[in-house]
Amino acid sequence: NGLQAVSNWAKAHPGELALMLCVDVCSAAYVFDGTIATAVVNSLFGDGAAAVAVRSDADPETAEPQLIKFASRLIPEAIDAMRFNWDDHHGKFSFYLDRDVPYVVGANAEAAVQNLLKGTSLRRSDIKHWIIHSGGKKVIDSIRVNLGLTKTDVRHTTDVLSEFGNLSSGSFLFSFQRLLHEGQIVQGDYGVMMTMGPGSTIECALIRW
Repeated sequence: NGLQAVSNWAKAHPGELALMLCVDVCSAAYVFDGTIATAVVNSLFGDGAAAVAVRSDADPETAEPQLIKFASRLIPEAIDAMRFNWDDHHGKFSFYLDRDVPYVVGANAEAAVQNLLKGTSLRRSDIKHWIIHSGGKKVIDSIRVNLGLTKTDVRHTTDVLSEFGNLSSGSFLFSFQRLLHEGQIVQGDYGVMMTMGPGSTIECALIRW
């Protein structure tokens, strides 16, 4: 949703450069209370920062991808599945993840992508590149199964999770950077960016090179 706001600003200010900056210090929310739930959160999340520049008058013949469309999916029945809780003992917020989060996200991933591709004449098989938020192994696996993706399709997401953990808002940009550095993109390729977070929500963006 941050990328959508930056894209809209860029469209309203042709010729000016818009910048989205994602900085998450997830370790600031670590608490140590001896519970399995907290141990899982502490082992899953990492600290990271990433940025992306957007301009509405970029040359379409360049190698930079174009932002085509955005779509969101709100999952109100899972509003408490991902949230911050205040911890009186530690005097700070700690992050809570319900054990069913992977299945909630996976079950709604297909509808989110369908909404994104609606009216574009594109099918899911037309998407060559998948840039997915590194929300955890079970989350990635659930999305992959529900969208019919291969392990190769989510290789960058898996690598980012393995090397850095879940970097919250900047995770998908880390995966995007790896895709760009890989050098396998062909002009005309389509890609889908997908992130998820509290709400519970799934955010998607359609891009084209």
